[in-house]
Amino acid sequence: MDEADFDRVARDELRHLEDAFAEVDPDDVEVSSSDGVLRLDLRDGTKIVINSHRAARQIWMAAVSTAWHFDPAPVTGGSWKAPKNGDELRPTLARLIEQRIGLALAL
Repeated sequence: MDEADFDRVARDELRHLEDAFAEVDPDDVEVSSSDGVLRLDLRDGTKIVINSHRAARQIWMAAVSTAWHFDPAPVTGGSWKAPKNGDELRPTLARLIEQRIGLALAL
């Protein structure tokens, strides 16, 4: 995947994640986005940062002293998976939010 393709699919994924919070009460999850970085501030004080990392061709997520690196799916529209353990970005994020503040989201 070349740089332009990666930028496009990463931008689309971050936009999808941001859009998933459109109907969520900002008192539960405050969402901010800037220059390929999506930040989620949960009501319990947890901060989740998700960003596109062009050099590694990955999306990185950090929260609660843990970091994940997700590779893009080889097919457009597929899931982003962590090569280390096979975790997928969307279910991992949804699980984290539900564990921290009890909010169930369909991502």
